[in-house]
Amino acid sequence: MKSDRPLTVSVEALAARLGGEGSPLRLLDVRPADAYARAHLLGAVNSCVYEIQFPERLPTILPDKRECVGVYGDSAETREAGMAAEKLLRLGYGEVVVLAGGLDAWVARGGRLEGTSAPAADESAPLNGRRNLDTNESRLEWTGRNLLNRHRGTLGVVDGWLEFRDGVPRGGDFTFDMNAIVCGNLKDDPLHDVLVDHLRSHDFFDTEFHPTAGFRLLSAERVSGATPGATNLRCAGELTLKGHTLPLRFEAAAGRTPGGAFAAQAVLAFDRTQWGVLYGSGRFFRNLGMHLVNDLIEVSVRVVTR
Repeated sequence: MKSDRPLTVSVEALAARLGGEGSPLRLLDVRPADAYARAHLLGAVNSCVYEIQFPERLPTILPDKRECVGVYGDSAETREAGMAAEKLLRLGYGEVVVLAGGLDAWVARGGRLEGTSAPAADESAPLNGRRNLDTNESRLEWTGRNLLNRHRGTLGVVDGWLEFRDGVPRGGDFTFDMNAIVCGNLKDDPLHDVLVDHLRSHDFFDTEFHPTAGFRLLSAERVSGATPGATNLRCAGELTLKGHTLPLRFEAAAGRTPGGAFAAQAVLAFDRTQWGVLYGSGRFFRNLGMHLVNDLIEVSVRVVTR
């Protein structure tokens, strides 16, 4: 029976179809391959709907578009099964049903599974103790603007560490090389070195006397109810720049990488003039014309531990 939208079926209804009631049914697990390997419904094939190759795999694993396809994901709270079912219908599969509640509902009602049952990386024990920064994976990107233009670039990450308790960073220290400042949008442009020298000079960061900048994390707490990919850490610390140390607060999105390392990203803006970087500020100078520079500097930070 051809339908123009996916139908939702209960665990009992799906089990009955698998037991021989009604037309034959093929099971499709649309979760990532590692989750499928750990546990999946008996006889299910796998293609992760998050991957762009999802439609390309279907003719190989589900060659007969006349067969009914039973699609399932993780749980009632996630939408991967519904998204995959819509793709199947658009690709011409005649009948597609979605298991209500996904794998969680199947397990809760005693449904059988197969797989390795190995734990996922994010199910490992919480981090505790000190972890050094991976300076190859960690980075700091900056953006500076005036009314019509902007420049963006990077700073060198020298070293750093985070101290964890029960998976939450409770303290840390990071050092940045101000002489390693680069302007990415002027790469290969003769003006690149002119701007960089200007940023290193007394006008901006005065790197002759202040070659490094630093950030000290003083506290972090989990944001209640935050989901993966959202900002889930509320952080407080001190930024040292051009010899001035002042408090800085921001939120970060943090989690564990597939290899088990801790990673966090944050985007924040701060008023450079509070740290004594005054050049081009309309708060301190008049008649600036083309030399006006916005007070706010935007910074995007990625921190990854070893």
